[in-house]
Amino acid sequence: MRVPLEADVRAPARASDLPVAALGIAAVAAWLWAFLVTDRVAILGALLAVAAIAFVLAQRSAVAKRYGLALARRPRMGVAFAAIGVLAVAAALHDQPYPLLMLCTVMLFVVACIGLDIQTGYCGIVNFAGAAFFGTGAYTAAVLAKQGVPHLFGIVCGAIVAALVGSLLILPVLRTRGYYAALVTIAFGILFSTFLEVNNALGGPQGLKLPGIDLFGWRFNRDVDIGGASASFYVNYVVLALALALGAYVFSRRVDRSWIGLTFDAVRLDETAAAAFGIGIARAKIIAFTLGNFLCGLAGAVYAMMQGFIAPNNFTFGESLILVSILILGGIGNPLGIVPAALIIIVVPQKLQFIQEYRFLLYGILVVLILLFRPEGLLPRPVRRYFPAPR
Repeated sequence: MRVPLEADVRAPARASDLPVAALGIAAVAAWLWAFLVTDRVAILGALLAVAAIAFVLAQRSAVAKRYGLALARRPRMGVAFAAIGVLAVAAALHDQPYPLLMLCTVMLFVVACIGLDIQTGYCGIVNFAGAAFFGTGAYTAAVLAKQGVPHLFGIVCGAIVAALVGSLLILPVLRTRGYYAALVTIAFGILFSTFLEVNNALGGPQGLKLPGIDLFGWRFNRDVDIGGASASFYVNYVVLALALALGAYVFSRRVDRSWIGLTFDAVRLDETAAAAFGIGIARAKIIAFTLGNFLCGLAGAVYAMMQGFIAPNNFTFGESLILVSILILGGIGNPLGIVPAALIIIVVPQKLQFIQEYRFLLYGILVVLILLFRPEGLLPRPVRRYFPAPR
């Protein structure tokens, strides 16, 4: 499929954009609801086959291009429809806690992967310690919650601490390049999980318990009663996770379209040429690393309080590989691709329990296949056009 240029995006919006976007989101929402509610392996396999066939047919026809341009010409409409679709799925699953929990987990992982996308996809910094920063936010929120700190303040502090820790790790990363920089982040991720296991003040291998989120008197761990109908308390977390995911997406797009995004592109494409034109390489990498780790810590803090319990085995190097797999599968540099990739990587192994023990093997095979046959990912990043298109 030809990647749409910015000139295509700047074309006037059409009246057909609205129904095209609405039908696409409605189809995806219906498929997601069917996949989350069923437990029969045969039906799950059929749904996966339908999704794969639909994706291939859309790529080989003009459907994918038309749908992508419709969303690109009306980005706010696409974001609004996506939010409505998630809320519709949550409403249909209002009394089923486990599917709602998976939906929340997917959206929080989307937030964390958008943070990694700012680092890798925008600025070219490979970070294999995503789970470590995710865990930094989680443990910060846990410690502050035990001290009686307001939960909103604890969540924000979790994001800030993750960003501060990342600003320290970026120092050795700046002195290395390529594979060596990636090895620095791998070493940090392993050291982080080891530190949690031997630190009894943080619960050691037994982990820590957390209370549910309490924001301005609204207790998220209480069931929701609306008009006499009762819904699982995970509906609260769905709304919160959706708000965070939308905020992270809008933030990443703003960054990409700003002068900071242009600087990131220059650093990612050629550091030597960027430095020759006076671009501060170190400053750009520090900004990207700090912003990305802030989002990872924010997602980790909310994830910890949603789960109610965290342990070192939740933030191992294997979890970092899951985040990287989502990034590669979705399409490095395109935050929209993270959403379907997160659904595939997180939800499919949970629904197909017989492959749970082999999930890391499957992740590795999936990454190899993507790199061989579709290196741009499911949704490639659109080509940036640096000069205005002629009217």
